[in-house]
Amino acid sequence: MTTSRFTFAVALFGLAAAGPLSAAPAAPAATDLEAFLGYSFQSDLVAAPRGGAIAWVQAIRGVRNIWAARGPDFSPRQVTRNTDDDGQELSQLTFSPDGARLYWVRGGDHDANWAAEGGLAPDPEASPEQPVVAIWTSDLVGGAPAKVTEGDVPAISAKGVLAFVKDHQIWTAPIDGKGKAERLLFDRGRDGQPVWSPNGERLAFVSARGDHAFIGVYAGADKPIVYLAPSTGADQSPRWSPDSRSIAFTRQPGEGGAPRPMLEEQPEPWSIWVAQVDTGEGRAVWRSGHGVADSYPGVGGGANLAWIGDRLVFLSEADNWQHLYSVPAAGGAPLLLTPGPFMVEDVAASPDGRSVVYSANTGADLLDGERRHLFRTVVDRAAPVALTQGDSLQWRPAVVDSTTVAFIAAGVKAPPRVAVQGASGPARGLAAGPPLDFPVAALTIPRPVTFEAPDGLKIHGVLFDAQSTGGPPSRKPAVIFAHGGASRQMMLGWHNMDYYSHAYAVNQYLAAHGYVVLSVNYRLGIGYGRAFNHAQHSGFRGGAEYQDILAGGRFLQAQPDVDGARIGIWGGSYGGYLTAMALSHNSDVFKVGVDLHGVHDWSATLGRELPPPPAGFEKGDRETAMAMAFRSSPVADLSHWTSPVLLIQGDDDRNVGFHETVDLARRLDALGVAYDELVLPNEIHGFLRYASWLTADRATVSFLGRALQGAAPAPTEKPTEKK
Repeated sequence: MTTSRFTFAVALFGLAAAGPLSAAPAAPAATDLEAFLGYSFQSDLVAAPRGGAIAWVQAIRGVRNIWAARGPDFSPRQVTRNTDDDGQELSQLTFSPDGARLYWVRGGDHDANWAAEGGLAPDPEASPEQPVVAIWTSDLVGGAPAKVTEGDVPAISAKGVLAFVKDHQIWTAPIDGKGKAERLLFDRGRDGQPVWSPNGERLAFVSARGDHAFIGVYAGADKPIVYLAPSTGADQSPRWSPDSRSIAFTRQPGEGGAPRPMLEEQPEPWSIWVAQVDTGEGRAVWRSGHGVADSYPGVGGGANLAWIGDRLVFLSEADNWQHLYSVPAAGGAPLLLTPGPFMVEDVAASPDGRSVVYSANTGADLLDGERRHLFRTVVDRAAPVALTQGDSLQWRPAVVDSTTVAFIAAGVKAPPRVAVQGASGPARGLAAGPPLDFPVAALTIPRPVTFEAPDGLKIHGVLFDAQSTGGPPSRKPAVIFAHGGASRQMMLGWHNMDYYSHAYAVNQYLAAHGYVVLSVNYRLGIGYGRAFNHAQHSGFRGGAEYQDILAGGRFLQAQPDVDGARIGIWGGSYGGYLTAMALSHNSDVFKVGVDLHGVHDWSATLGRELPPPPAGFEKGDRETAMAMAFRSSPVADLSHWTSPVLLIQGDDDRNVGFHETVDLARRLDALGVAYDELVLPNEIHGFLRYASWLTADRATVSFLGRALQGAAPAPTEKPTEKK
């Protein structure tokens, strides 16, 4: 069994920069699961530093390809011609400085929490030939792609020198691949984040050294590496000044000090430093406060530090919302650029060094808190200007020039695809149409709902309910969907992450087959402020977010068209944890569950992730925290678990240990609880092959159907296996 990570692209709609996305005419509605999962998804959009070119990844039914387009007409051209669902990521798209060539990485798991033992690349196709992570290249005028070298994280200098990461060191290779790769420099740390100076003469990188990290600067084989303002801190995110003389970077405290309490959130202060690359001398130009809201941002790319003109731009949650700020590179007071009760997510700098374009969950419509739109602001004052609006969603801006922005757009019935918007006229999509069997007409329009948790917290959700026409409402089975993360937000339309676009398609399928589906945006999610995202007594500190899931179940029971005795739950990762919590706590409400790669014992997870107990006398509250972590876990008390469950996981999962599922299965065995299991050999956390997703989803809808409808929905054809 194998998989597909979803990166798909297709044009379902005509785009309007200031209006909704309207679905194009579609073929007669299909209800087959494979048709629902045959949507297209585009991702990894990047713009060339010069030359007016853009590139992106698209995948349709597991077949990944890279596309590119060059202005001013932006006519798309297919760069790769892959035809197989091979489960190999295409990522790290990087243009040469002149925009004439494109480089990318094939293979790997770039969303993993840890690397596989021995550094093995994922092999979801079960190929007898060991996969490798490698850098490839092609020009944009029709040349065949060519492998350059094994490696990751390519960085190309203005002088045409390729640097990359291999075995946690910085390497180089001929840029055309016609020569031998060799290590560029020796450094005793685990190196990463290579960034060339604008003039192409120096390379900055992060040298991670366990409990601390430096920013190193390489200037040639005959010169010593310069470490910038070395300290006991952990430095990262090097950003060059436009004149190549200085580097800005973020600094957090290194590991150490007295054990800090684990059962309450602790401040994570940080600062921004600027150092001279010739001497390494530097100073802090901005420091955060010392409250928990001043902590280093945990979502949306971290600090998103950028050097734009003579100012440094970064994200902070100091006012409870993830906002953009800027500060003079020479130091000074920070300036809030994006005031208001909303969250900034994607950020892209303009090549002219004057502005940034960002996505945020705000806009003119009251429901825009559940969407994403694009805005532009200059960096020396708070002057945001909306670039998009309406009932559509936009994200991942790539600024081509001072007047042209590319981005990814989606709608309620329109899967994500790349669009370009210029100084005048509407935005336009760049991709071809969806497969003819894509069931546009069968998709329902989800609507936002709110309900109250037992402790009074307001919880948002997205409800999928295909209303029947005429007559009294029929009593339907219902399903709760619990997203993973947990720092995610399910939105009113296709999602900006492939994993959750997939979940959106499955929820649409369930709604088309007679279910009412409620996707719960429980506490710990994003989009509703930092306090909501960092709710007290949640996760291993008490599992308070489960009450939001139970409140969602009670909400469904109160709906006139829901049969309150036929409610199930499904979810993956953190959603798998909440599925198991629902079944272990309230099998009286949730009659069936599907648990994909969920965490089942927080104490085991903490035991794997925490450093060893300190050798000294001080122990802090580690044992108390471990006890609370266990009590916050589904396995703490399984005596009330009576509902059947389907357990699904890949055994090369690098985000949640496969033992979590093995352990739960043995405990359910001992209690005589009914369960099915679907194990996908060699698959990772976010399945890399479409065939794996299709197998898992067929099992999911069949399992839910047997328990809630008395029979599975109409069977579908088996996926076509790669020959």
